[in-house]
Amino acid sequence: MSAPSSRAPRFLAPAQVAELLSIGVGEVIELVHEGRLRGTQLGSPPRWRVEESSLEGYLAEESETSRRMALWRQSQVASFPEVWGISSAHGN
Repeated sequence: MSAPSSRAPRFLAPAQVAELLSIGVGEVIELVHEGRLRGTQLGSPPRWRVEESSLEGYLAEESETSRRMALWRQSQVASFPEVWGISSAHGN
């Protein structure tokens, strides 16, 4: 038996991606043009298709960005007592 070959990329229609991300089809195409999703035009007439694995990468990137923004907001709230000279930990 031969070793398993790498799986061919699976492609999704922009409408499928739009539904998964809760955005418009035009926004999906824009993400492809920006290089944030990998896509290509296939068939005759050519129609956009988005590589499924790039969607997984995009979601991971967006999740990390959200996590960092939440940490940043948290750090901004936490720094206010120091800015105003209020120390709640010491009761002064």
